[in-house]
Amino acid sequence: MSPRKAGNNPPTAADSSSGGMTARRRTVDTVESVELEDGTGGGVFAAGHGHHHHHQHRSQADCYDMLRRKVHSVWRFLRPGRNLGRWISGALMLLVVCTTFAKFSLMSGIPELDETRRGNEFLIRPRPEVNGGSNMPQNVVAEHANPGSLRHYQTLEIWRKPRSDNFHKCVSRTPKETRNGTATNGYILVHANGGLNQMRTGISDMVAVAKIMNATLVLPTLDHESFWTDPSDFKDIFDWKHFITALKDDIEVVESLPKKFAEVKPVLKAPVSWSKARYYRGGLLTLLKNQKVMKFTKTDSRLANNGLYSSIQRLRCRAMYEAIRYTAEIEKLGRVLVNRLRNNSEPYIALHLRYEKDMLAFTGCSHSLNSSEAEELKKLRYKVRHWKQKRIHGEERRLQGGCPMTPREAAVFLEAMGYPSATRIYIVAGEIYGKEGLEPLRAKYPNIYYHSTLATQEELKPFNQLHNQLAALDYIVAIESDVFVYTYDGNMAKAVRGHRIFEGFRKTISPDKQSFVRLIDELDQGKLAWEEFSSEVKRLHANRIGAPQYREVRLIPRTEEYFYANPFPGCICDTS
Repeated sequence: MSPRKAGNNPPTAADSSSGGMTARRRTVDTVESVELEDGTGGGVFAAGHGHHHHHQHRSQADCYDMLRRKVHSVWRFLRPGRNLGRWISGALMLLVVCTTFAKFSLMSGIPELDETRRGNEFLIRPRPEVNGGSNMPQNVVAEHANPGSLRHYQTLEIWRKPRSDNFHKCVSRTPKETRNGTATNGYILVHANGGLNQMRTGISDMVAVAKIMNATLVLPTLDHESFWTDPSDFKDIFDWKHFITALKDDIEVVESLPKKFAEVKPVLKAPVSWSKARYYRGGLLTLLKNQKVMKFTKTDSRLANNGLYSSIQRLRCRAMYEAIRYTAEIEKLGRVLVNRLRNNSEPYIALHLRYEKDMLAFTGCSHSLNSSEAEELKKLRYKVRHWKQKRIHGEERRLQGGCPMTPREAAVFLEAMGYPSATRIYIVAGEIYGKEGLEPLRAKYPNIYYHSTLATQEELKPFNQLHNQLAALDYIVAIESDVFVYTYDGNMAKAVRGHRIFEGFRKTISPDKQSFVRLIDELDQGKLAWEEFSSEVKRLHANRIGAPQYREVRLIPRTEEYFYANPFPGCICDTS
């Protein structure tokens, strides 16, 4: 048993029978006595902080009987014929009796209340931090008696979102920008290519292109021939009615071509990547006016990141973050998964661990894999025709920071950043490739979750083998996470990162992989002690947690920061 606090110890047999004056003496300032006129004497005692008097141990029945006799005595004392002064004195004495009895009853229950309080001492509410007006963490983790629980750690800093007090989203259209009338230069058909997030950003760009060309956008079709060969179409993944309604003041979106144009053969075009508005207002617009129906066969990165009118940049964000919404079924299950992860208000990390077969084959990375696994990836890379780069030196690419982190590297990174082993981690990815799979990560962080472990088979049944719809579930969980960490800067990482910036600069850790690979290799070689390694990792990433930073602009559009990875400036305003 844990030692009790002084002053709360119950009296022992030795205390009451020692014969010493201290043990028998009642504390005068905490005991009250009342003797009534009828001579019954004795009085009623209520003990406070001193030793208990033996009258406190009477049964409740004796107390009630005594009170009845005292009241009867008072009634005889206050019978008619007495003077007014005696009536008043009697009333005061009755009040004293009632007060004393109530106090006795309350004091007798204190030990039970004290035991209840001690039994719940593990529910400690941490004090809010005041740190020069900085943002409070989105989740405050309580302290728990169990050292293995997150509540044992007052891990405020690792969950704290970066400061962004003076920044807010600003994407509203002005009256001048609001669409008037129904005049159109023609109809644009769009075939969105790539995976889910590549299609999301491509569709958002096509909304902006339709505005630039004053064209009507037909509901996009989706790619069914990418790596996952998902047959889902726009209506299966997105809330198409909301998409049309949300954009009605910007452009006209129709479900299909009008009958008069249904038989018209569209002009096929693959727009030039990273194009400015003048490209679409030039020869393409003339062609559209003449032919009335045009089909864009590619949508990924077909609009420049910078150098566009502010009204177009705001429209891109309205399309990406407001108009494109998943179906009600996907949104509902996504919220269910988030709520299950947040059981007992626990924070969680969404880890985009892109150590998957397709990505490893595409990048040529095989660190930590055996020779047969590396050969399998090489064969896949040569098999996929549209992957242009075939001969890749994987280890050299890794040292340059161009490879996804391995599960073991991800575990070491999170530990170095200060996340305890009890941290809940949601894996935003498909099946992890390699014989070891996820075990190196799970060995350090056992609380690992996928959509397949959080949802029941019945809940996932409508989405089985539909990889884009399952990716949509992952997207929702990633957006709502307390911390998002990505180990490869691919399409999903860019889309989620930008969306989290748009929603208030939610904490997003962007690993400096080139520096981290160098450090972890030195750690493994014994050149660095753990404390030195961890300190250097924290230092390198102090400014890589998603705080407000202007989007990087470079001479070559392909190498500059992607608009949807950081919509600031364009869709976020600084009011400082």
